[in-house]
Amino acid sequence: MTTPPYKLAVEDLTVAFGHGRRARTVLHGVSTGVRAGQTLGLVGESGSGKSTIAKAIVGIHPVRTGRITLGGEDLTGLRGRELVAVRRRIQLVSQDPYASLNPRMTVGEAIAEAVDPVRADARKHAATVGRWLETVALDGSAAARYPHEFSGGQRQRIAVARALAVEPEVVIADEITSALDASVQAEVLNLLEELRRSLALTMVFISHDLAVVRHVSDEVAVLCQGEIVEQGPVRDVYRAPRHPYTRRLLASVPAFEEKPTPGKTPGKTPRTTPETTPETTPEGTPEKALGMKESAA
Repeated sequence: MTTPPYKLAVEDLTVAFGHGRRARTVLHGVSTGVRAGQTLGLVGESGSGKSTIAKAIVGIHPVRTGRITLGGEDLTGLRGRELVAVRRRIQLVSQDPYASLNPRMTVGEAIAEAVDPVRADARKHAATVGRWLETVALDGSAAARYPHEFSGGQRQRIAVARALAVEPEVVIADEITSALDASVQAEVLNLLEELRRSLALTMVFISHDLAVVRHVSDEVAVLCQGEIVEQGPVRDVYRAPRHPYTRRLLASVPAFEEKPTPGKTPGKTPRTTPETTPETTPEGTPEKALGMKESAA
C-alpha cells in the first residue's frame, strides 16, 4: 500500500535568531510532517525547538532555509494577505488561552470574530458559536460570558472551539495541557480524542509529556536540540525506540498504560454548564482548592 503524502510538511527547515556572530540557530534542517486525518506528536525537552517549529509554520518566526508546504503548496516566506489567509488554514492553539482571548470580549464575540474577522457579530453567528461550544462540551449559554469567568480547562476548550470555528485544514496544539492539573488534563485529552475521530482532524500536537503525546498521536517525532532524531508510528517508537535520546526520555517517566485500541471511543467529556462552573475569586481565578497550576514559563 502506498503511503499517503503529508498534508503539512516542513523540509530541511532551519530557523535562526539574531544576526552575524550573535546569530543562534535553533532548528537545524528539520524535516517532518503530518498526513491528512492524522495527528503528529512532536515531543522533546523544553528548549528543543518544538514551539519554534509551530511558530515558523504560521509565519511568526522567519525561516532561514528550507520549505513549509500545505497540500503541496509552498508557504515559505508568505507575507501580507497571503500570510493572513494561511493562518486561517492552519490554526495555532497556544498553551495560555487566557492570553489569547480578549478579556473585553464575550466568548461569543471571540468565536464570531474568528468566523468573520471583518464583520464579527455574535448575534448573527449565534448558531455557529453555539454549535462549536457544544462540540467542545461547553453549554451554549457560555457565549454570553467573559474569559475570566471560566477555569483554565474551560478556557482551553474555548480556544479550541475558536480555532475549529474557522474550519482549518490543520490544527497545531502547542502544549495546551501542560498548565492544567491531572484531572482537567484528562478531560481535555479525551475531548481531543473525540474531536480527532468525529471531525477527522489533521493535527500537530506539541508536548514535553511523552504519555500525553502517546495518548493522542498516530505518529511521533522526537526533537533534540533543534533536530529530529527519531520519527515513526507511535507504537513502534514507544515499544522499540532506536535513538539513545528517545530511550532516555522513555526511561525517565513511569511505565505507560496501553493506548486504547482503534475504534474504541473514550468516555464522553462531561459537559460544563454555568451551574457546574468552578467557583472563582472576584478576579475570576480558580480557587487553589481546584488544584489548578500556574501557566508554565
